[in-house]
Amino acid sequence: MPEIQGYHAHVYFDAHTIEQARTLCEAAAERFGVKMGRIHERLVGPHVDWSCQLAFDHGQFADLMLWLSLNRQGLVVLIHPLTGDDLADHTEHAIWMGAVRPLDVGMFKR
Repeated sequence: MPEIQGYHAHVYFDAHTIEQARTLCEAAAERFGVKMGRIHERLVGPHVDWSCQLAFDHGQFADLMLWLSLNRQGLVVLIHPLTGDDLADHTEHAIWMGAVRPLDVGMFKR
């Protein structure tokens, strides 16, 4: 099993849910001390929706996952580990809250 260096949660949103996503991500950063990335109103990386990234470690995993599951209010969230294999992390190791969204993983090489 590969070693996990941390985790990312990608909160997806659109023009109608951007403020909901911003509020959720800011609350997660404040409550759990996770690192909040930019609110991207454009496509970034393999994501086919606008998104905001939360970066966190093992010690924050359980509490953040439980909190997101109860507070995402319909927003889709992709959670994945950081193992050094970006393709596997975004596909085989992915955990989804809400609908599974397509990803453009062509940029990831093995």
